[in-house]
Amino acid sequence: MFSFFKKKAKKQVPCLKIDIHSHLIPGIDDGSQSMEESLTLLRGLSEIGYKKVITTPHIMLDAYKNNREIIMGGLADVREAVKEAGIEIEIEAAAEYYLDDGFMDLIDAGNMLTFAENHLLFETSYVAKPIQLEEMIFGMGTAGYQPVMAHPERYRYVKDPLAEYGRFKELGVMFQVNLNSFGGHYGRQAQEQALFLSEHGMIDLLGSDTHHKKHVSSLAKVIDSEMYAEIFEHNTILNDTLLA
Repeated sequence: MFSFFKKKAKKQVPCLKIDIHSHLIPGIDDGSQSMEESLTLLRGLSEIGYKKVITTPHIMLDAYKNNREIIMGGLADVREAVKEAGIEIEIEAAAEYYLDDGFMDLIDAGNMLTFAENHLLFETSYVAKPIQLEEMIFGMGTAGYQPVMAHPERYRYVKDPLAEYGRFKELGVMFQVNLNSFGGHYGRQAQEQALFLSEHGMIDLLGSDTHHKKHVSSLAKVIDSEMYAEIFEHNTILNDTLLA
């Protein structure tokens, strides 16, 4: 017997192979707290389809005083553990810089941890826009870095999305949106802002921002949703082309 109701075909979308935002080096920030946890998270990301992760530990003056030596030393340990565990995933490291009073000193000193040669991932306070935000963005560009704003959808100080996000774009900022924002993991406002950015074609990069196991399980659900497919209809996502 034939049915008049046909199941809607699922849209074909790219399977991202590269993640550019996570916290997988154990014990140095608010992400993974043990090598066992790091391996669990990396195994989960591999099962979703990722072939490479660029892990990005926090660098914050008052909370996480990481530097190149700490991060690269931790990366070497994780790589060795991944090899021993037989997990087929490549791992590299950059950093997620917090725009605090020490940030411009780091820029002036050079030796920043970037991905894709010069792409610098940064974040701000979630509730208060830094007074010198535009100056710091300009400073990144002047120093030869491509500013990449981590999870712009999560900044609650953005009250006029079209004008404020538009201004960041005028300043040459790339946007990295967290995939889990689309699933409501960070709350309704972050979800609405993520959808706004997607519908207006403002997203350049997608990140898992993996800190713990719940992030990976939530990520798998988002990637399997129609919402995920629509991101690629409105935006040119550069994860794989930029880092291949």
